[in-house]
Amino acid sequence: MTHVLVAGGGIGGLATALAQARAGHRATVLEGRPEFSEIGAGIQLAPNAFRALDALGVRDRVALRADFIDELRFLDGTSGRRIATMELTGAYRTRFGGPYAVVHRGDLHRALLEGCREAGVELLAGERVTGYRQSEDRATALTAGGGRFSADVLVGADGLRSAVRAQLVGDGGPRVSGHTIYRSVIPMAEVPPELREKAVALWAGPGWHFVHYPIGGGAFLNLAATRDDGAREEITGAAASRSRVLGEFPGLCAEARRLLELGRDWRIWVLCDRDPVEGWVDGRVALLGDAAHPMLQYAAQGACMALEDAVVLGGLLTGEPWDVPGRLARYNALRRDRTARTTLTAREMGERLYHAAGPDVPARNALLAGLSPAGLRDAVAWLHGRTPSAGSREPALAAAEAG
Repeated sequence: MTHVLVAGGGIGGLATALAQARAGHRATVLEGRPEFSEIGAGIQLAPNAFRALDALGVRDRVALRADFIDELRFLDGTSGRRIATMELTGAYRTRFGGPYAVVHRGDLHRALLEGCREAGVELLAGERVTGYRQSEDRATALTAGGGRFSADVLVGADGLRSAVRAQLVGDGGPRVSGHTIYRSVIPMAEVPPELREKAVALWAGPGWHFVHYPIGGGAFLNLAATRDDGAREEITGAAASRSRVLGEFPGLCAEARRLLELGRDWRIWVLCDRDPVEGWVDGRVALLGDAAHPMLQYAAQGACMALEDAVVLGGLLTGEPWDVPGRLARYNALRRDRTARTTLTAREMGERLYHAAGPDVPARNALLAGLSPAGLRDAVAWLHGRTPSAGSREPALAAAEAG
């Protein structure tokens, strides 16, 4: 039995521990906060995420808390005109083998946490990992309180500002994108009935966009409005006044503005990511999720990629503990290109698709409007398409990642 130590008890960390426990290994999670919890609002889960959740044994649990979406809509945020719609039922589910849904981050985290507890994962809160040491046969996590925890493997799933990454990669702080996002969650009862729909709607304007969709079983509406404002300082969850938010989107069309005006208790984040790197493995230490490949929100794949990472790694750490470095190198090789492509695609979507301005707007609208339903599905096939299961062996993993 291999002992896997995980730094970070967020979505990626819990998924990693659960995958290892289901593979018959011992798993321990070190979480820096006083308790295991997740902050934030809604996130989107494409079929690749649901296949990973299925491999982790928590798909049904997440499904009970998720809102299944019928379509993705792309609208011109200033004129209000619908540009393109991707249907997410019928042919989409048939092609990609699963649904598209949105869920509150806390609900996804809770499902993974429950799965870990049932699988016997050791969960240790208040143990913030600050670095690591390793020998030929052991990896040791060092914590802020002076603790030392040793295992056969250490997985750094400690997020955007990962201490494990700081030592392993040493590439400094994250890249500040210059985009500020304002988030609010409101009761659906406050939303006019004609605006309550099972859709993810994205209103794109010059240098900004506004997204909304239902969460919490339809009990709430998640609002997220993003501005390309050149922000250069990191902000995480600071409060923002309603007047500030409304003032940032003066050109928003009337229908979308009706929803934006319902928002309250707004919070601000300045979006950050990192440039892709070739390697995120050092002997018996590896990175996963945002610690390995943090990405902007625009492809809606950050959590999905972390779940995929966890499942792939869960299928690789078989055999004897002495072979761990080679298997971690295999994990790095399998995940590097797919996650790098997703990271760079997310950046491009934010700049060229969502925030187009001037003469780029009609060109963008014509391009999207010209895609057939099958063409829209073709465009996302590489991202939403099939991914390996926890029980996959290496040839199957390679084929799945190549596809």
